[in-house]
Amino acid sequence: MKELVVISGKGGTGKTSIVASLASLARRVVLADCDVDAADLHLVLQPEIGHREDFIGGSKAQIDPARCRACGQCAKWCRFDAVSADGPENGSHLTTCRIDPLACEGCGVCVDYCPWRAIELQPVVCGQWFVSRTRFGPLVHAQLAIASENSGKLVTHLRRTARRLAEERHLEIILCDGPPGIGCPVIASLTGADLALFVAEPTISGLHDLRRLAELAKRLQVPGMLAVNKADVNPDLTVELEQWARQQGLLIAGRVPYDAAVTRAQVAGQPVVEVSDGPAASAIRALWTEVATRLPTVTPAAMRGLIHLAG
Repeated sequence: MKELVVISGKGGTGKTSIVASLASLARRVVLADCDVDAADLHLVLQPEIGHREDFIGGSKAQIDPARCRACGQCAKWCRFDAVSADGPENGSHLTTCRIDPLACEGCGVCVDYCPWRAIELQPVVCGQWFVSRTRFGPLVHAQLAIASENSGKLVTHLRRTARRLAEERHLEIILCDGPPGIGCPVIASLTGADLALFVAEPTISGLHDLRRLAELAKRLQVPGMLAVNKADVNPDLTVELEQWARQQGLLIAGRVPYDAAVTRAQVAGQPVVEVSDGPAASAIRALWTEVATRLPTVTPAAMRGLIHLAG
C-alpha cells in the first residue's frame, strides 16, 4: 500500500487542484483531506456523504452549581482566568463559580483542587468527520468547529480511517491533501507517509517555504519530490527552486504552467485534467507519471506503527 501526501508552505499554491487531478488520473484511490482547518477538496470532487460522526477532541471543565460553595479554590489555581464568581444561585449561596468554556484549556487542575467535588471534565465536540463517495473512490474529510483545537489529532484519525478503507476495499493508493505550513497538522499528515509532494510557487517566499518543508520531511524521514506550480510566471526562480531541491536530494516531479483552464475547472467543480487538454492538464499528467514511479511499498504492520507515532 502506498501513501502520498501533497503539501505546501502556504495556502493558495494550487495543492488541492493538483490533488483532485491526481485522483482522476490514479482512479481507485482512497482520498483524505487532511487540511481540516480549511478543507476544500470536496468543492472539486463533489462527494456524496455516506457516514457522518462527531469528533471529540478534548474536554472542558464544568461546575455543578448544586454542589458549588463558591470557596474560590478553582479560581485560585486556574492559570487561564477561566473561573468567575457569577454563577447561578444554588439555594445556600447567592452566587456560585462559573467556568468560561472559551478560556478553559481542560487541564483539570480545578477538578483536583475542588474540595466539594463540584467540577468535572466533560468531553467537547470539536467538529465532524465524514466518509463520502466520489467517482474516484472514498473520501475521508472533516470540518473542524470554529476556534476548535486538536486538528493534529483529527488528521491522525482521518489517516487511520483512510488506511482501514484501503485495506477493506483492496485499494493500493492513499492520496492525502495535506494542510499548509509546518505545524502540528502537517506533522500528523506526514508522519509515516511513503512520499511527500511539495507544491511550491516560484517566489522568494515559495523558496523559503520549501526549505522549511524539506527540513520537516527530512526529520520525519519521508522522501520528497518538488512540483513547481505556475512555473512560467518566474522562470529564473523556478530554476533556483529546482537547483536547491536537487542539492537537498529531492526529486523533481515536474513543472505546471499558469493556465486559465485551471480556474475554469475550479468554477465547474472538476479536476482540470477532465475538462482540458491544455498546458496545465498535460503537465499534471506527466507529473503523475513521474510521481507514481517513485511511490515505494511498505508493509501494513510498518504503516500502522508509523501512523501510531502521529497520535
